[in-house]
Amino acid sequence: MTARSDDHRRFTKQAWRDRILDSRRALDPGARAARAADLTRHALALAASTGGPVCAYLPVGTEPWSPEGVEQLRATGHEVLLPVVPDAPGPLDWASYTGPGSLAPGPIGLREPSGPRRGPGAVTAARLLLVPALAADRDGARLGRGRGYYDRTLPLVTAGVPIVVVLDDDELVDALPAEPYDHPVSAALLPRAGLTPLGKNG
Repeated sequence: MTARSDDHRRFTKQAWRDRILDSRRALDPGARAARAADLTRHALALAASTGGPVCAYLPVGTEPWSPEGVEQLRATGHEVLLPVVPDAPGPLDWASYTGPGSLAPGPIGLREPSGPRRGPGAVTAARLLLVPALAADRDGARLGRGRGYYDRTLPLVTAGVPIVVVLDDDELVDALPAEPYDHPVSAALLPRAGLTPLGKNG
């Protein structure tokens, strides 16, 4: 799923979302599992290089990566924090992930840690963020689901800490529509290409 830079203005964010979600739904489950295994391998290598707490997320549905990959991060000794959706619009809260048994149903179809909430400021202690997205572009623009939680959260991240979107290879495109409030990301983690710097890091 590629698009030339001069074509991106033809597509609204919602048009991009529809195209990418259709593509994800059409992917063979075996291919999805193989890509998830590759993403886990890359994520473990990246976390080993950054050290410190990792703010991650639990993939749902057809999202790239897998909950098993998050568990492998924890099992290899990393402190893993997962997002907790706040009751009112604002930055994400965070809680420690201590294994599959620590999860409970959350809003918007997510599972969340059931332990103590650490507050939105917990993200400032992270040495790596692994962030969901539908797509990203070479300048670091991230396309999310449109709820705005990450756009309110990412400005809190400590300067220099990698903010990495986890995508399928064809979801890194030349250019996406972006708004002033869209917070850029520093890299993409891709099944074949691995860690791919974006924006000024690329």
